[in-house]
Amino acid sequence: MFPAENLREWRGENVVDPDGDKIGELEAVYVDTIDDQPAFATVRVGFIGRHRLVFVPLAGATVSPKAVRVRYGKKLVGDAPSIGVDGELEAGDEPAVFAHYGLPYQAGVSGARRLARR
Repeated sequence: MFPAENLREWRGENVVDPDGDKIGELEAVYVDTIDDQPAFATVRVGFIGRHRLVFVPLAGATVSPKAVRVRYGKKLVGDAPSIGVDGELEAGDEPAVFAHYGLPYQAGVSGARRLARR
């Protein structure tokens, strides 16, 4: 996985799918509150005046000088749960983000949030 200290450097980088198709620009990284490791990224998609942020898992992603390549196709990512560009992921919406990608979801310690924006 990626070193957490480099998270700020990824903002604004292109996010591409396995075929190299551009999905959008990386907006933020969400870490898993259990181990403080990068878990999901939000990607800015859409067109002027209609942008939104979609969630994509970072497991298996690779970083190159000009892009972050994720393991998921552009269409699947585009259909993922989203928030407004000024929005925040609500705790109750976390399970849907995991479910969209077929990933298991378990709340953090004592039912705490599983994802935290960094």
